[in-house]
Amino acid sequence: MSSILLLTNFFENKGGWVTDSQFLIQNNTIPIMAHGIGKPVEDASTSFEVSEDGKYYVWVRTRDWTRRWSRKGSAGLFKVLVDGQALDAVLGNEKLEWSWQSGGKLALAKGRHTVALHDLTGFDGRCDAILLTTGSERPDDSPEALGAMRRDILGIDETPIDKGSYDFVVCGGGIGGMCAAIAAARLGCRVALIQDRPVLGGNNSSEIRVALGGRCNIRDYPSLGYLKNATAPDTNANARHNEIHEDERKMDVIKAEKNITLFMGYTVVAVEKESENLIKSVIAVSGEDFSRIRISGKLFSDSTGDSWIGHFSGADMTYGRESKADYNEVDGQEVADRMTMGASIMWYGEETDGPVEFPHIEWGLDVDEKNVQVVHRGQWYWEGGMRLDMIWEAERIRDYGMYVAYSNWEYLKHSPEHSEAYKNCSLEWLSYILGKRESNRMLGDFVLRQQDIIDFIRYEDGTVATSWNIDQHFPDPENEARFPGEAYLSRATLQRVEYYPVPYRCFYSRNINNLFMTGRNISSTHMALGTVRVMRTIGMIGEVVGMAASICRNHNALPSDVYKSYLCELKALMEKGVGKTNIPYTQIYTLIENDPGWREDN
Repeated sequence: MSSILLLTNFFENKGGWVTDSQFLIQNNTIPIMAHGIGKPVEDASTSFEVSEDGKYYVWVRTRDWTRRWSRKGSAGLFKVLVDGQALDAVLGNEKLEWSWQSGGKLALAKGRHTVALHDLTGFDGRCDAILLTTGSERPDDSPEALGAMRRDILGIDETPIDKGSYDFVVCGGGIGGMCAAIAAARLGCRVALIQDRPVLGGNNSSEIRVALGGRCNIRDYPSLGYLKNATAPDTNANARHNEIHEDERKMDVIKAEKNITLFMGYTVVAVEKESENLIKSVIAVSGEDFSRIRISGKLFSDSTGDSWIGHFSGADMTYGRESKADYNEVDGQEVADRMTMGASIMWYGEETDGPVEFPHIEWGLDVDEKNVQVVHRGQWYWEGGMRLDMIWEAERIRDYGMYVAYSNWEYLKHSPEHSEAYKNCSLEWLSYILGKRESNRMLGDFVLRQQDIIDFIRYEDGTVATSWNIDQHFPDPENEARFPGEAYLSRATLQRVEYYPVPYRCFYSRNINNLFMTGRNISSTHMALGTVRVMRTIGMIGEVVGMAASICRNHNALPSDVYKSYLCELKALMEKGVGKTNIPYTQIYTLIENDPGWREDN
């Protein structure tokens, strides 16, 4: 049997298709996607070699991403073209889960040929592989089988390439990870920064476009936060133009640090341990070619948001809402559950000089005058997945966010009540990268609680000051009543707080001795997370973690030793900060000064 495996993320020309690596760990794959926001995108194409004449069965690995919600058709339809000729099969309309769909059979002569993916809809058709084989047996759909094909047919070597050892390995290039890396580097550490996306900034990048929340340069250590002034955008806005989020500025600052080695486009997929409680190295996979690298270190920071390093290393973690019995929190649940704050897919539309078409869709959500959102921008409260698993159901949550946004926009464009007002309006941008608020949290030597914050209980290792209200999100009651279990709008409840200093003991694992955490995965309860999760606060946490890493390096110590033996040194570094003060200060942002349930629809 002769087989040819074509991985779409290896295609020579991706055309208008985008690479979607955000679910690599869950699915063991990196598909490309026709994210045209309702307009078919340019073909993705590549060439391949046939070693012998023959009849080849064509199998295309794809999924019908709207099948879970729609029985009236499929959104992401496409065809395969071989040597410029379209095969008969329409693809992306068969199974909900990733699977091999038959593309038909064709004769291929020995020699060079071309294959292309031809988008039919512009609504996120997706494909991760094409298999041409002389055997008639249907391929195994499992992610493990696809991995075996990559090894057996393509000969992809999964032996990691050693990339050296560092003082401090930061896994995740969001705001917290960036600040941890910069602070440690400026204080003399050799730092490896690993980022799974093509841009830095996490939720504040142009891919997701969440504004920075909270205040910096406040309370006991007002020098903390100047670092954000150099890396953060000057404009505060959700779901606005790409330029506002200033990706290049973030990259320039990281590249200017001589002690940082940046590994872009790599997803950490495994941890190697020196002992039960010590990490020795991490293994990361390239989103371009599935090659693997090994990065070793003395200290590590889990800045992944989802606590993947903690997951792989066996760190103590928690997920969801605690009961009152767990921490005696006044707003704790009577019974603990796995509900979290949700994840957002944001979008915006703009007025143009003339009429703009948008396709009629049969597969959309049932939108009517009772539930339509008459807005031009999908803000933070377009938020779903609260009752689902933010880790293992992340692709479903992302897809539903796109599904409801398309459905709402289609109704505004075509309903008699709104079509005139939206006639000249174009859906300009819709994120396909999920913006999460909460998932796994790691447990440290101290777990921050609601009463610590509202009763202002000061601890000797207080560091970064929170400034955001305890901001908890819940499914919008009306939306959830209309769409049980599939609410896509949220409400916020806000509990005002003073500028509270978060204990350093929240920033390192209690059982993996050389592991820090930086971001929304620090050691806190669900309730306390409501104030520490915003990105200016997270940036300052990163700054403190970077300082602590430098102390560990200088004393050959572990993160917990900083609290036990070197707290005075950490306080001295926090007094000074690592940010530059000789540049214009632009990080002047207001807190939430609104009533619970506030929304910005402009």
